[in-house]
Amino acid sequence: MKRTHIIALIFIVIATGAIISTLYNADTYVNFAEAREQPGRQFHIIGDLNRDMPIEEKVKENTLTLRFYMVDRAGEEVQVLYFGAKPQDFEQSDEVVLIGSYDSGQFVANSLLLKCPSKYKPEEIGQTEYLFD
Repeated sequence: MKRTHIIALIFIVIATGAIISTLYNADTYVNFAEAREQPGRQFHIIGDLNRDMPIEEKVKENTLTLRFYMVDRAGEEVQVLYFGAKPQDFEQSDEVVLIGSYDSGQFVANSLLLKCPSKYKPEEIGQTEYLFD
């Protein structure tokens, strides 16, 4: 085999591996049921904070933890464990995006993204008048 063929073959193998690993690690939005089927794998889950259930922020073994309940888009409610401080205005958020994996009957979030309520309500803004000379 020629040297150029060997180099081309190595390049193809590396490119194929990179493409497969990129597709496997791609951000995937699922619900809790789908995440439960593949424990340990990272997923994004969109849902709403259940404000009727307790939100607990505790320090345990020098680690700050936040426990709360979230309802996903399919309507399933699951307890979520997050290692970190409670984000500002957490209780007022419209929507929560969790990034993490399912483990031992709860979803363990590595990251929380909040969709905060709008600062301006359409009924309070009023009509804008433009004056042209």
